[in-house]
Amino acid sequence: MTQSGHHSTPASKASLISWALYDWANSAFAAVITTFVFAAYFTRQVAENETLGSAQWGNIVGISGLVIAITGPLLGAIADQGGRRKPWIIVFTLLCVIATALLWFIKPTPDYAWLALLLVGLGTLGAEFAFIFYNAMLPGLAGPKYVGRWSGWGWSIGYAGGVACLIVALFAFIQGGNHWFGLDPDSAEPVRATFPLVSGWYLLFALPLFLITPDTQGTGKPLWRATKDGMRQLYDSIRHVRQYSTIARFLIARMFYIDGLATLFAFGGVYAAGTFDMDEQEILLFGIALNVTAGLGAAAFAWIDDWIGSKKTILLSLISLILLTTLILIVETSTLFWTFGLLLGIFVGPAQAASRSFLARVAPESLRNEMFGLFALSGKATAFLGPLLVGWITYLAGSQRIGMGAIVIFLLVGFVLMLTVPAAKKPEE
Repeated sequence: MTQSGHHSTPASKASLISWALYDWANSAFAAVITTFVFAAYFTRQVAENETLGSAQWGNIVGISGLVIAITGPLLGAIADQGGRRKPWIIVFTLLCVIATALLWFIKPTPDYAWLALLLVGLGTLGAEFAFIFYNAMLPGLAGPKYVGRWSGWGWSIGYAGGVACLIVALFAFIQGGNHWFGLDPDSAEPVRATFPLVSGWYLLFALPLFLITPDTQGTGKPLWRATKDGMRQLYDSIRHVRQYSTIARFLIARMFYIDGLATLFAFGGVYAAGTFDMDEQEILLFGIALNVTAGLGAAAFAWIDDWIGSKKTILLSLISLILLTTLILIVETSTLFWTFGLLLGIFVGPAQAASRSFLARVAPESLRNEMFGLFALSGKATAFLGPLLVGWITYLAGSQRIGMGAIVIFLLVGFVLMLTVPAAKKPEE
């Protein structure tokens, strides 16, 4: 297969900034819907009770992750055969945008619980599938020498987008919705209004990528042929997995530590609400502060990634995350929860951004979509396990602290496995 449209030198600054802005767009969904506002709203006001709500939330996050794990690599392989990436990004972005807008109709009563879970599941699929093809664009746009810093900068811009959207959600709607827009607090309209806000935010800031950033050139294959060839490509890659042993070992390690991180964020708002009795406003403020420290960490480590390498950046981040997560689960006061939570944020971004740049450095150019599909799989193959374990251990033990302890185990296993992965070669090598 011939793929044109790759860049031997970095793309224009406008193209790269437009690419990075998609991280800003996408992060609003993660910050407001899956982590802080809707997660807490669902467990506290929509679900029958908080314990059952935690279990239901874990189930839908887990089921969505399983679907992404199964279908992500195949979609990536099909895209490799078709050549273009932006049509896939556009379709899945619109799926997330529409599902998120419809969350406005979820009222604070258990009658809406199953519809809420369905819409969140569809929105999650859209956001995650779009990110497969978004990530695959990075190495061709940034070039091998700058892939670490652009990956880190993209993640940092993403956290900034999460902060900005949370601030708007807090001051324009949750605090001011009653006065400015006549929203009814009794039916949770100030909180619910933040969901269509996310929908519009996502669509608006995705437009620069759609309109400015160049795509790889299409191969001219019809979809049915690309699907057939993509299935063959994926089969061949699995059959010859020993040729990609570094990638395979990395993805297995990442499977564990990213699942730990994803579970931590999926239950962050739920844990804050249940254990420290934070309301939506307090959780939003914590979310804003956490995104600030995460963005600063991702930006600072962007240069460190290109300097010491992706593997060392990942290991440094993981050992810090293990220590800080353990402290968060031990502390009894909200002050200490805030302190260690904000410190933890510094190392979340580098662990994610350096993972993306590691794969961008080692993935064969002709298989990038498929490899980033497998990258999504490594983040989702056990994604059902983390949330399910936390949800059900919490339910059975009657303690969120005990349930959340499973996260530390995932991070620790990922760290140990990552120690065995060969480092990615420097560009000049």
